[in-house]
Formats: sequence, C-alpha cells, structure tokens
Amino acid sequence: METQVNPSGWFATTDCQPAGAPPDRLAQFGQTAECRIIRDTFALLGDKWSLLIVRILAEGTFRFSELHRIVVGISQRMLTLTLRNLERDGLVRRTIYPEVPPRVEYALTPLGRTLIEPVSALSAWALAHSAEIEHHRASSIAAIRNEASGDEADHS
Repeated sequence: METQVNPSGWFATTDCQPAGAPPDRLAQFGQTAECRIIRDTFALLGDKWSLLIVRILAEGTFRFSELHRIVVGISQRMLTLTLRNLERDGLVRRTIYPEVPPRVEYALTPLGRTLIEPVSALSAWALAHSAEIEHHRASSIAAIRNEASGDEADHS
C-alpha cells in the first residue's frame, strides 16, 4: 500500500479509502489503514510515562533503579509495565547480565532512537508553552468554579 501525504497534510492512500466515504477529510482519515497505525502508535506512546522514559533513555543506558529514581512519581509496577510495552514494540532493549545479583539495563533500540528527535521537539514545545497552557487551565478552572457558584446562587 502506497502512502502519500495530500496537499492539506493529511495521509491518504489510493487503496484503503472506504467506498462511499464522505468527502470530509476527517471522516476519510478516521477510517484509513494509516489512521489505525497512527492511533495504535499514539496509544503506545500516549500514556503518562512512555515519552518521558524514551526521552530519558535518549541520554544513554540505565538500570531499573536509576530509571525509578529519575522518573519521579512512577511506581515500580508502572515502570515495569511501561518498559515491557516499549520492549515488546521494539523501542527498548533490556539486557540482563549474569551476575549476582543480576544486573538489568535498559537502552533504546535503533527503532527507539528514531523517536529522539520528535520526542525532543515535543519536550521543547511543552517547555516553551507551559506558562500559556497553565494560564488557560487556570482560566478554565476559574470559569467552571464561577459557573458552579452561580448555579448554587440560583438554587438558593
């Protein structure tokens, strides 16, 4: 299947558009093979911890205990699950050394290293826009509280 990007920037294929699909690009995009691939990839990387772990492993090889210390707030169980999922999908390599006690190290695979640039760009974007996001978040919370207090006054 040949994938092309149409002029509007949306992925399109010549052989997987559903028959009779509406011309709306979102409706078409949502039903293509590309959309399923993108959705699955976003599901893999879109959890709370995966991108952060990829960003950390971009700096080198780490032992489990080091990762657990660096990733503040993650439980051992969640770190284990996240690393297993990244390993399962070929993004992280787990190396066990036959020592007593066994030493286990984690590193990005060549496939995982291809994520460094986009993850770094997303990290830079987050840092550049964090104040603006926090401002909008605080405004939204204040509006919800004001609306709720107005509702309470209406019912008094």
